[in-house]
Amino acid sequence: MRPLSRKISPTRRFAQNAIMLIAVNLLMRTVGVSFNIYISNRAGGEVMGLYSLLSGVYTFALTLGCGGINLGTTRMVADTLGKLSCDGNTFGLDDDCRGVIRRVLSRCLTYSLILSCATGFVLFVSAGYIGRVWLGDERTVNSLRVLALTLPPIALSSCLSGYFTAVRRVSRNAAVSIIGQFARIGLCAYLLSFMLADGIEGACLALVLGGALSELVSFILSFIAYEIDKNQYLKKPRKDMGGESDSLTRDLLGITVPVTLSACLRSGLITIEHILIPRGLKKSGASWAAALSSYGVLSSMVLPVVLFPSAFISSFSGLLVPEIAESNAASDSARVARISEKIITPALIFSFGVAGIMSCFSDGLGMVLYNSAEAGRYIRMLAPLIPIMYVDSSVDAVLKGMGEQVYSMNVNIADALASVILVWILTPRMGLYGYIVTIYFTEILNTTLSLTRMLTVSKMRISLWRQVFGPLTAVLGVCCLLNMVLPFILPLLPLKSTTAQLVFSISAAAVLYVAVLPLVGVVRKSDVRLLKSIVK
Repeated sequence: MRPLSRKISPTRRFAQNAIMLIAVNLLMRTVGVSFNIYISNRAGGEVMGLYSLLSGVYTFALTLGCGGINLGTTRMVADTLGKLSCDGNTFGLDDDCRGVIRRVLSRCLTYSLILSCATGFVLFVSAGYIGRVWLGDERTVNSLRVLALTLPPIALSSCLSGYFTAVRRVSRNAAVSIIGQFARIGLCAYLLSFMLADGIEGACLALVLGGALSELVSFILSFIAYEIDKNQYLKKPRKDMGGESDSLTRDLLGITVPVTLSACLRSGLITIEHILIPRGLKKSGASWAAALSSYGVLSSMVLPVVLFPSAFISSFSGLLVPEIAESNAASDSARVARISEKIITPALIFSFGVAGIMSCFSDGLGMVLYNSAEAGRYIRMLAPLIPIMYVDSSVDAVLKGMGEQVYSMNVNIADALASVILVWILTPRMGLYGYIVTIYFTEILNTTLSLTRMLTVSKMRISLWRQVFGPLTAVLGVCCLLNMVLPFILPLLPLKSTTAQLVFSISAAAVLYVAVLPLVGVVRKSDVRLLKSIVK
């Protein structure tokens, strides 16, 4: 059998996939943040707060309904490729390898369908009790019932997404994500146009319905992409699977069950946290509407802006799982250490730059995006935490790729438990500032424990100057310089609007930061040569 596609080097393929994912994630997040701005300006902070309140319960149901299937599928397929020495583009032209991959996918899809349908049924039946008793707001009941219907298509889409990630055909995921996001925005905007008249409950239900329909669209597209891929690359499995079928099931459950149990425990704690925050704010002296509004500002308006640039980091992190899984399956510890260093170092360099720039221009971001000084103040408060938040996703990717997902989930459970305790204690006394203190404590705890474990198992070496103090020095110097010179430069430029001035200032800060990095010894000549080779 002749090759179905031209073989390319792993480095080039990784670079192509990473560049594609970065572009897609940036587009997705830009559209998502823009849509949040549109919703907040049109429907108000109380709607965003009610939607955030719903998200706690929905996240728990989604965690249980998906059952860790994305990671399970990625690991199962990647381990198979590594053990059988198959190539992700053609599966090594080995019919047996293709047959195993197809059997793995069949088992993963069956697992996700059964679990998601069962979870969706329970959520639909119990929506009334959850909305009225747990959330304490009757307006959430109908939205919860709609959200229950989205669990099966999301779980199946997550399974197929894990497959495409493992075989390095991320263009399928990218296309589905883009179309699904635009479908969500169009449907939500359309439904909101005539359901907003029904008040806050109608506005929230419009957002939920639009999201539900867009998830159905995403699943249909994912399934079509998989059918095309299957006909091109995967041979039909042998009818006699025997004990091999049982082995696939055991392997899948060995990955997904510990992750699911741990994730459900953590998600349940997060759900409790989401419920406690507005109640704590109310106890601090705010009305229920004001509590929902303040919560909505921080969770649905500020945090998406703070996390927006992490698209660069998350793109590489998602691709790291199969890369490290294959190296780990082949017992190539040296390659695991190299991959870990090459992702953690850029993540830290990038995140320190983002933290400094957001802190420097937080007031402008709050006013330009949301016309809210309160949002700008919260952005400035959370900006110093950005390096810790960003690098944590990369560390988790390394740990999951090495089979340390149970440890990661245990850390996440401890993180969530600490969040619940601190929210319960601090928000009634300190208001929203108590929640910000909670975010700081738990993010630092999570990243410290995860990073320590990653350094132990990956044998990665650290360089404090290159990874921490050098980028910090560079960004502080750039921000101090711009604070001194921009008040004199901006009036001389033909930039009349506040938005144009903010874009110019942030762009200047980014360019200067990149230019200073080689001067302080953070970026080396070998890094520049590697980047040039990847681009070529």
